[in-house]
Amino acid sequence: MSHNLAYQRCFNHADREAAARCPSCRQYFCRECITEHDDQVICANCLRNFARVPLLKRRGWVNTFALGRCLVGLLVAWFFFYLIGESLLALPTSFHEGTFWKVEWWHEK
Repeated sequence: MSHNLAYQRCFNHADREAAARCPSCRQYFCRECITEHDDQVICANCLRNFARVPLLKRRGWVNTFALGRCLVGLLVAWFFFYLIGESLLALPTSFHEGTFWKVEWWHEK
């Protein structure tokens, strides 16, 4: 049997001549049955199998990564507000009472 594309027929439509060969399953397909993905032509069945596997593998890592980002965000927010609280506690009592601005402590001798 010749493997020349000109003599091949579509795997799904025997009455149509083949337009391309799927690099994954090595079958010949017409223009209707083949699609382009990642700069190569591939049949719909191989594309479905190709797309399904990484999605299942990726889903766990995506959720873990999103949870990790949320935890880091909460930690950064907590640390930011902790620093603000510590700086407010470090201010003198006269500042909180409103008498800080009335006392001229910088001119005292």
